[in-house]
Amino acid sequence: MRLENKVAVVTGAAKGLGGAMAQLFAVEGAKVIGVDMAELSYTNENVEYYALNVTDTEACRTFVDYVKEKYGRIDILINNAGITRDAMTRKMTDEQWDLVIDVDLKGVFNLTRLVGPMMEADGGGSIVSISSVVAEFGNIGQANYAAAKAGVIGLTKTWAKEFARKGVPVRVNCITPGYTMTDILKTVPQELLDQFAKMTMLGRLGQPEEIAKAALFLASEDASYVTGHVLSVNGGMRL
Repeated sequence: MRLENKVAVVTGAAKGLGGAMAQLFAVEGAKVIGVDMAELSYTNENVEYYALNVTDTEACRTFVDYVKEKYGRIDILINNAGITRDAMTRKMTDEQWDLVIDVDLKGVFNLTRLVGPMMEADGGGSIVSISSVVAEFGNIGQANYAAAKAGVIGLTKTWAKEFARKGVPVRVNCITPGYTMTDILKTVPQELLDQFAKMTMLGRLGQPEEIAKAALFLASEDASYVTGHVLSVNGGMRL
């Protein structure tokens, strides 16, 4: 019960990595508010669903006020909501660029700029943002996604300094997952999945639960002396 009596917000919680994190946090004792535009694909009495578009600044403010009013605080924020709109740079449209930057980068900013100061005032907290292996190595056809996820790393480093500058233990970290078997990868041909697996030192793809366990570590007091850190969970990815 490493998160007993904690209040945790997980964005992109309907399924995939967010679903795995929300459910694991609930098992570990947290009261979880699972944020997504889609309904949750699972039922858990300790995970409350809240419909939210993280790109909507005012809607984010309303949401944070709601959580503050109902639960009194936010101990943990997991910035996981993200999308892809892949295309080669020469063919990428403004819409593809703007949408990915809005969700994957601005969405992280929108909630954290509200929750970080709240954690400062309340005496501490943990913020974990989900970046990507693509932020570290780049990837063909994902200029928008790589830029957004690299921006998340920059925000993490900055916020770790900003929110702790008054001596309050607000910890800010991020995870860069490798290829992980979410629904998106389930549509990829098996021969490509096999190629992705061969790119790792462990010779396989990741599972959402493995990313969730890394997030649990960073969110919990087990990581009480870890902040401003980028944790690569990619099976030893070699791109």
